Amino acid sequence: MKTASVKEPSKISVDETEKPQLQSGEILVQMQACGICGSDLEKVFGQYGQPSMRLGHEPAGIVLDTSSDVTDFKKGDRVFTHHHVPCYDCHFCNHGYETMCQKYYETNLSPCGLSEEYVVPAWNVLHGGVLKISDSLSFEEAAMIEPLACCVRAWSKFPYHEGDSAAIFGVGPTGMMHVMLAYAKKFSKIFCFDVNDFRLDFAKKFKITESMNSMDENRKQKIHDHTDGRGVDVAIVATSSLKALDDAIDLVRKGGTVMMFGVPSKGAKLDLDMNKIYSKEITLVTSYAASDFDTKEALNLIESSQIDVKQLITHTYPISDSQKAFDHARTGEHAMKIIITK
Repeated sequence: MKTASVKEPSKISVDETEKPQLQSGEILVQMQACGICGSDLEKVFGQYGQPSMRLGHEPAGIVLDTSSDVTDFKKGDRVFTHHHVPCYDCHFCNHGYETMCQKYYETNLSPCGLSEEYVVPAWNVLHGGVLKISDSLSFEEAAMIEPLACCVRAWSKFPYHEGDSAAIFGVGPTGMMHVMLAYAKKFSKIFCFDVNDFRLDFAKKFKITESMNSMDENRKQKIHDHTDGRGVDVAIVATSSLKALDDAIDLVRKGGTVMMFGVPSKGAKLDLDMNKIYSKEITLVTSYAASDFDTKEALNLIESSQIDVKQLITHTYPISDSQKAFDHARTGEHAMKIIITK
């Protein structure tokens, strides 16, 4: 079977690997679709700041086999599989920080989600890490469950009200999911920022207030014109750009919230005017990954058609062309979500 992995900076190797053997409680899944996300790109092209370098944590597929003691899943089931599942009993889990749990990092798909076949560990199978999907849901749509779940988790970390305003910095696939969530939550004004003209034009299809280039010298004035001079209630930074984070702090209103969602490079630093953050009483929050609670909510949002993720999928590549897929995702040229298929 083919498996993609990072062998050296900026290079992906697709190798023939041995078919994994099942242990007690495990299931074997044939990958049908797996999305490329910002953290994958950071692993290949940047300086990823987390311990795991495995590619592919947005996979969906068909159960090929199960160990004899698995009762909830059978051969032929269509499933989404979460790559990590927490313990639910440690200090972090009991405080609502499941993605900080040590068990969360230990429960990996093997060899990874970006493989023609992969094993889901027993812990994940028993603790909500595998979700059955309906026949009406395509595998490409199911591959969007995890990134949407990450967005869902981010929105659980700050207060908001119907009629609020939001600025989304970076309108790639997850940025657009934040746009869709803001719209679903009845925000009255939604502003989009990016340097990619294709994505700025793409965002205009979603009933947003305005789509602006991040270098627009009049961006602050435009925001103030639409918000009675206050600035936005919520600013979501869905990019690794630290300039975008600086802009978010500048454009959010007094007492507003800045959500740091994009994955920064390891060692990335920003010179912040802390007096501005203090005097404006800005709340700066971060959100990392998603728990299986979030994936269940994301699946419900997709299957109930509250969030239409399929309109974000612009390109698919076979796993044998993983390097091309990642290069394309890195440039973002005329692309939104890029999915790798078997």
